[in-house]
Amino acid sequence: MSQIAILSINHQLAPVEVREKVAFTPDKLTQALSDLHGIYGIYACIILSTCNRVEIYVNSDNENPKEVLSNYLAKIHDITRDRINPYLNYFEDNEALTHVCNVATGLDSLVLGEPQILGQLKDAYHIAKEAKTLNKLLEKLFQHAFSTAKKVRTDTQIGVSPVSIAYCSVKLSEKIFERLSEQTVLLIGAGEMIELCAQYLNKKKVSNMIIANRTIENAQKIANLYQAQAISLKQFSSIIHKADIIISSTAASVPIIGKGLIESALKKRKHKPIFMLDIAIPRDIEPEVGQLDDIYLYTIDDLEQVINDNIGNREKEKNLAQEIIIKQNQVFNQWLKVLPNEQLVRSYRSNANLIKDKLLEKAIKQIKHSGNYENIIRKFADQLTNKLLHLPSKNIKQTSANNLSQCEGCIPNIKK
Repeated sequence: MSQIAILSINHQLAPVEVREKVAFTPDKLTQALSDLHGIYGIYACIILSTCNRVEIYVNSDNENPKEVLSNYLAKIHDITRDRINPYLNYFEDNEALTHVCNVATGLDSLVLGEPQILGQLKDAYHIAKEAKTLNKLLEKLFQHAFSTAKKVRTDTQIGVSPVSIAYCSVKLSEKIFERLSEQTVLLIGAGEMIELCAQYLNKKKVSNMIIANRTIENAQKIANLYQAQAISLKQFSSIIHKADIIISSTAASVPIIGKGLIESALKKRKHKPIFMLDIAIPRDIEPEVGQLDDIYLYTIDDLEQVINDNIGNREKEKNLAQEIIIKQNQVFNQWLKVLPNEQLVRSYRSNANLIKDKLLEKAIKQIKHSGNYENIIRKFADQLTNKLLHLPSKNIKQTSANNLSQCEGCIPNIKK
């Protein structure tokens, strides 16, 4: 029997050095979905890969989906199972249903109730849809998660306080620099996280911002909003020494900032300190950079204390959000109970059409060789009726009225 299954590696168990090993870069995600969908017993799949989690959602009838998905994750990233086993979370059926709703609503996020995860989940859904790795069950599951998240946002205050990874990144910068507005900030990347950082920095009156990105046009769009300078990644090595604060969040598969580059920058700055925050997965900044004097390097995992200091208001709304999820999931489970009957009706209709086509073809051949149209049509109608009613009639006699709706033998056999 097919089931919903989720394999997850997230911030709750796995440190950044593990999460980056299993992250999927955008350019490889479609092929990864295709490879997963090609595994025997995987009917549909979606892969979510963010800075805080990698999750695989499947509809499968494998006897041990956890084993299948764990082996897939290890193989596609060329790492051993032993490396990831301690950090795996696995969910099936009702637990999987609750988990995907917790993710969509932000209840499972590093930042409780943060809204960015819903957009990331929608992106993962659309990528899977374009890759044709969805079926009716996963389609319905994700639409359910999206509508549940919307209801939680509407009916609770969980998303009201300005707490997000970008917000906390700026708050951490404030802890390092007493006068944040006087610092030069280099933002690397042009995604939603960098745009939010630029927005918060602008509110803090930071006037000297530089946006660096591989595609300078995308950097320019953000720069125009906040009176910042836009440069390409090819240029940033020549100006990195000017930055007091560096916040990086790209989709690069390997680090773009190495120890040698920062050593050179520190010499030009006469060892004036640099605060560096790497919120990318995989990491943008080599960990060895943190060994340098006058460098204060933080990763996304270091934001937890800042987050905890600002999360109080959202905790009050968590229980209410969980109650909404429970009620919404009851509706989804009712749909799941009806689904087998829908499939039975679809199968019955399909087989009935096959019987009709077979008998009709036979009748047409007889009509071509005989002028007795009326007898042939009557015979066709009688045969069609008998074929369609034979097995249902037999099962009605054998099945009690209490379990008629569970009769799975009512599909006509076209071989008869």
